[in-house]
Amino acid sequence: MKQTTLPEQPDARSPAGAEIRFIMDGPTGNMIHSTVPPGQINRATRHRTVSEFWHVLEGAGEIWRSDGAEESIVDLVAGVSIDIPVATAFQYRNVGTEPLKFICISMPPWPGDDEADYVDGFWQPTI
Repeated sequence: MKQTTLPEQPDARSPAGAEIRFIMDGPTGNMIHSTVPPGQINRATRHRTVSEFWHVLEGAGEIWRSDGAEESIVDLVAGVSIDIPVATAFQYRNVGTEPLKFICISMPPWPGDDEADYVDGFWQPTI
């Protein structure tokens, strides 16, 4: 059994550009805490083998997702949860005045930054 505490400082940046703090990992997946500063538009990416679940904790943002058959933009506000299936292109941004913070769970565990391919997104990235 494991127990962790949210680190005060970021451990790394995601391939898209969010500050990330590692929370938990195991054989079936891992969990991170992501922070996107106000005004930041992250790079659009697509994952090769990993699916993700996100749950927004605070802030205001938007996420664009496209699986080739369906495309949508969803508001990211506290309480909203979304999925990002394998091979779904996505891009997200903070549209508020406070940091956008969310929990991200990857299944299977994140294999490394080579997992993400950069793609054309909906917005011009700022990072």
